[in-house]
Amino acid sequence: MKTHYVLFAALVLAGCATPAPEAAPEPDDDVDIGVLWAEHSAEYQAVSAQVYAQARKDLPRLLADPEWTALPGDQDVAGKPPAIILDVDETAVSNAAYQKTLVYAPYTRFRHFDWMRNNDAMPVRGAARMVDEARAAGVEVFFVTNRACEPFDGVEGDCPYEQVTIDDLREAGIETDPEHVLMAWEQPGWDKEKLTRREHVARTHRVIMLFGDDYGDFVHCTRAKPLAPCTEPATRASRHAALDTYDEYWGNGWYILPNPMHGSWTTVR
Repeated sequence: MKTHYVLFAALVLAGCATPAPEAAPEPDDDVDIGVLWAEHSAEYQAVSAQVYAQARKDLPRLLADPEWTALPGDQDVAGKPPAIILDVDETAVSNAAYQKTLVYAPYTRFRHFDWMRNNDAMPVRGAARMVDEARAAGVEVFFVTNRACEPFDGVEGDCPYEQVTIDDLREAGIETDPEHVLMAWEQPGWDKEKLTRREHVARTHRVIMLFGDDYGDFVHCTRAKPLAPCTEPATRASRHAALDTYDEYWGNGWYILPNPMHGSWTTVR
C-alpha cells in the first residue's frame, strides 16, 4: 500500500510541475541561408581569395599593355596613368553581420550608416592584398560605391557616410581618402548608375581592372528601374545577354565577388 501511495504522489506532483520552457531559438534561426553562407562558410572565403589571387596574377600583364582598358569603348587611354576601381560593400567590406539585423527591421540608408559607424568592418578576403600590390606597381585605386552622400538628421556634415566608408576600408586594411571614394549623389549626375563615375575616373586614368559583387559594377543598364543614360528597364534576359557581349572581360580585367544576399539581380524579372 505504501508503495502505491508514493507512486500516486509522484504522479500528482509531476502533473502540477511547471513545464520546462522551450529552448530559445538560436540567433541565426531566422536568417537567410545566403547571409549565413557569406558570414560563416570557408567556401565564401575561398572564392573571395581565389578571385583576388587571379587578379593579382593578371595585374602585370594588364598593366604592361598600354592599350588595354577595362572600360569597353574607351579609346582615349594613351599616356594616362593606370587605375583600378573597386566597389566597397561585398567587395572590400562584408555586410553579412549587418544583413542579419534585417530580420528585425527593414533596410534604410540611415540604419546601414548607423550600424557601420558603430561596428568594425569585416574585410573581404584578398581585397587589401590586391590594393597593396596594385599600389606597389604604381596603380591608383578608386572606390565607386552606392553608399549615399546625403545629410542625416542629427548627424554633422552634408556627407557623413563618406568618412564612415573611409573608416570601414581602413578597418579592412585599406587606406584611402575622400578623393578616391566616389559616393552616390556626391556630385550632380552621380546616381546609382555607376557608369558616370567610372567615366569620371577614365577622364584622367586608364582603368585596367574593375572589382565588384553586382552586375552594375561592370555593365551599365542592369537595373529594373532605369537611370540615365539608360531608358529601358533591365530584365533577366537582357542581363544574361550581356554575359556574351562582354565575354572577353570576365576574369580578364573584370573580377566579380559572390553575393547571395542582395543586389540589383533581386529586382529584375
